[in-house]
Amino acid sequence: MNSTMQNNHHEVVIVGAGAGGLAVAASLLKRQPGLNIAVVDPSMEHSYQPGWTLVGGGVFKREQTRRPMASVVPSKVKHYQQAVVAFQPDLHTIEMDCGEHLHYGVLVVAPGLKLNWDAIPGLQETLGKNGVASNYAWDYAPYTWQNVQQLKKGKAIFTQPPMPIKCAGAPQKAMYLACSEWLSKGVLPDIEVEFCNAGGVLFGVADYVPALESYIKKYGIDLNLGQNLVAVDGENKIATFETVSEQGEKVRVEKEFDMLHVCPPQGPLDVIKDSPLSDDAGWFDVHPDTLQHKQYKDVFGLGDGTNTPNAKTAAAVRAQAPVVAENVLSVLVNQPPRAIYDGYGSCPLTVERGKIVLAEFAYGGKIKPSFPKWFIDGTQPSYLAWLLKEKSLPWVYWQGMLKGHEWLVTPTISSKPPRQ
Repeated sequence: MNSTMQNNHHEVVIVGAGAGGLAVAASLLKRQPGLNIAVVDPSMEHSYQPGWTLVGGGVFKREQTRRPMASVVPSKVKHYQQAVVAFQPDLHTIEMDCGEHLHYGVLVVAPGLKLNWDAIPGLQETLGKNGVASNYAWDYAPYTWQNVQQLKKGKAIFTQPPMPIKCAGAPQKAMYLACSEWLSKGVLPDIEVEFCNAGGVLFGVADYVPALESYIKKYGIDLNLGQNLVAVDGENKIATFETVSEQGEKVRVEKEFDMLHVCPPQGPLDVIKDSPLSDDAGWFDVHPDTLQHKQYKDVFGLGDGTNTPNAKTAAAVRAQAPVVAENVLSVLVNQPPRAIYDGYGSCPLTVERGKIVLAEFAYGGKIKPSFPKWFIDGTQPSYLAWLLKEKSLPWVYWQGMLKGHEWLVTPTISSKPPRQ
């Protein structure tokens, strides 16, 4: 191995310094402090994305949700402030946009997904003005709250695109917090609220739907399933939706609005889609239990960019990171991976200011509560769950998850490998 290759070789290379990448780095160092780890990410700052719902609800300031990247990357980890432009798994290398190649013993890929704002004509040009906001971006979440405060009467539309999306409950969380504010100010009767969801159900796990439906009724929300936002005319305040008629034909419906909260369509990043590591749909192709790549045994993936059939949430990443850490260390010593991820994810649904329906579930929509029912019954709105979301979870994220603490997510180790 020549000196250049030696300098650019790491036992573990992690692509992405979001929640997944940094949590894996921290969990690896807890287990093996001397491990040679590199993380590759062009960002100067790291965001706590679950907090953006509360920014849009007037609970957090957006500055609370972002910290300098240098303050959260573990000191023992080398940070390449670059973007990855190509994966070369047969050569055990990645290429960065500076032209350099990094060589790895094991590769961990956690790059997130793509928010496809451009997929909706007119949206990009009007975001952050004309009443068009989104909690899905740090830049625009405060404008959601500004709209909520300013609207006293008129029409408010909240949208949700086809799945998969990160945090499937977030589009309606924004709506419930807005309605809660309007109700407390006495203006809700003068505001027509509509939820246009491209999917066929209010929420994907049936156990939590009754509580959500009670809030749809309480706030007088007009629920429209099977309606997908396809265009926005911000200046004229018209949103165009595509739906299917009773005859099975696609039809377009125009709706006027005073406020529009948009959840953008989402999909895999181009660098993943165009690589040998993706499935036919472009998602990072891993086994859903070990999170090992289906073809390359020295490659693992986690987070929003993988094709695992779980909810794409920070809670899922918190459960995935220790599994990946265990299995990376196994592969480094030529052992098969045995740590198992069960599909756990959580979606704290902010149904009103001060109350949350704490949805927790694993693969197949199986309920998987973290707390006994007498303490927090996740199927019912509770103040304790709100405290968890507002006070505890940000601290758990910054001081726990990103520092390698695995509270309530100790990985299950199988007695034998799921596959050889």
